[in-house]
Amino acid sequence: MSLPSASATGGHLPADADPNRTLQGLLDQRYSCRGFLPQEVPRATIERILQLAQRTASWCNAQPWQVVITRGAATERLRAALLAAQGEPPQSDFPWPREYQGVYQARRRECGLALYDAVGVPKGDREASARQALENFRFFGAPHVAIVTSDEALGVYGAVDCGAFISNFMLAATSLGVATVPQAALASRADVLRAQLGLAADRRVVCGISFGFADEAHPANGFRTTRAGLDEVLTWAES
Repeated sequence: MSLPSASATGGHLPADADPNRTLQGLLDQRYSCRGFLPQEVPRATIERILQLAQRTASWCNAQPWQVVITRGAATERLRAALLAAQGEPPQSDFPWPREYQGVYQARRRECGLALYDAVGVPKGDREASARQALENFRFFGAPHVAIVTSDEALGVYGAVDCGAFISNFMLAATSLGVATVPQAALASRADVLRAQLGLAADRRVVCGISFGFADEAHPANGFRTTRAGLDEVLTWAES
């Protein structure tokens, strides 16, 4: 599925288009890809993704996100550096979740078990699950990684704005036939990213997004996560 360009439509969808259906289709189509083809995405396509994501709303229109995108030899150097750093204490610019409790732990476990089942990792096989986790730092074979950073002075609210940008980046990519996977795991190695990519001292790593063209035959791409119903997330305040 692809969207008409803003230049072709004057910033609006055609009169016969259904924006709700368009958005629904993109949301349904997007998934976290964990198996990529080595083929690079054309630079013009990447720039179009960024142009679309740049429309993201932010507090006071601060637009705190900055993005470093790798390709070619830079992707390979970063991949090697992250793999070489395994075993070292992680260094994240933002506090990691203290713990997952209740339904959040249940959802996390459901997702993990579904992935392991798809790639043939037996339940309880720690060695195999560790190998699969290491794929994060191989970018699941993707030819590109987008590292999203925020301004240090904006704290958690800058990171919140970046989260919206990341979501729109992924939807924009989906609209252009490009697969993505957002990776908090990459943010756990902010020290490596800072050294390899020359990030300024006042930039804080929020997330990485590996992207490229999906390997449809890869078993990791054969499952989808579920979503909670509105009854689990919505409370009406009416009186």
